[in-house]
Amino acid sequence: MPDPERLRDSTQIVLPREDLSGLREDLEADFAVTVFTMDDTTCRIIGSPVEIKAVAQFLARHGINLA
Repeated sequence: MPDPERLRDSTQIVLPREDLSGLREDLEADFAVTVFTMDDTTCRIIGSPVEIKAVAQFLARHGINLA
């Protein structure tokens, strides 16, 4: 049985809302993900592990550090 926390980490990215400024539309158009606004300061990107990995690379190319 997979560890739920590990599975969750491979299917979502949580980051400050301001980091997605100007990128949200590109993310939703280019990748099979859903972007949810959790509150005034936080967004959650949800998708398959393959899509989340690709999104992480996309964000890194745009200077957004996920570590």
